[in-house]
Amino acid sequence: MSELWFLSPSDFLGRLPPADRRDLLGVADARLARNGDFVFQAGSPGETVYILERGRVKIFGMSSLGKEVILWFCFPGEVFGIAEMPRGGPREVYAQACSDCRLYAVPQRLFKDFLIDHPSTAMLVIELLSCRLRILGDMVKNLTADDVTTRLAKLLIRLSARYGQRVTPAHLRLSIKLTHQELADMIGATRPTVTGVLSELRRSGVIDVEDHHLCIHRPEMLERLVADARALN
Repeated sequence: MSELWFLSPSDFLGRLPPADRRDLLGVADARLARNGDFVFQAGSPGETVYILERGRVKIFGMSSLGKEVILWFCFPGEVFGIAEMPRGGPREVYAQACSDCRLYAVPQRLFKDFLIDHPSTAMLVIELLSCRLRILGDMVKNLTADDVTTRLAKLLIRLSARYGQRVTPAHLRLSIKLTHQELADMIGATRPTVTGVLSELRRSGVIDVEDHHLCIHRPEMLERLVADARALN
């Protein structure tokens, strides 16, 4: 798919060589976070790197009007809280548990030392940061150039590429559950507007919902919506 360029490494922990994983977890502390707990908040010290073992964490910022803007979700195996690692300073975003979570917390100083001694893992972190930077850049561009339908189509393409489970050759089922509000917060739209676009896509046979999971029946239609929008811009 055309949006594959900014798929970040989704299982950081799983991609580590066994020896690297053992060394990293050896300097980590296990922590629990209940659904709704903040792992960290904007303004708090950025002194810890986190790896998610179980659950789901959302990373988000707040607009000047106090609206939540979801930047991405972290799933098991993913690392987060690393933006402050190179230069220190306070957090600029929030990390909140969306379910009961188990995490590994690594002091920033020890994580830096680990990367120095494990260059292949350091390259993986660089790849991850690069992908996330491009995600944020694309989000800003989409907000200024695309309408809600196009932004939602792009989001569904990216989600299906990363979390889509193929049921049939033309039928993908997202392995994650996302509310209409969460989808809206990821593209800078209102929930009623997103609900309306999803309803239209459902009537057109592009998507469906099964057990609270989005299913994409006609991914080529999403690609066509994006292509048509690019042709107009």
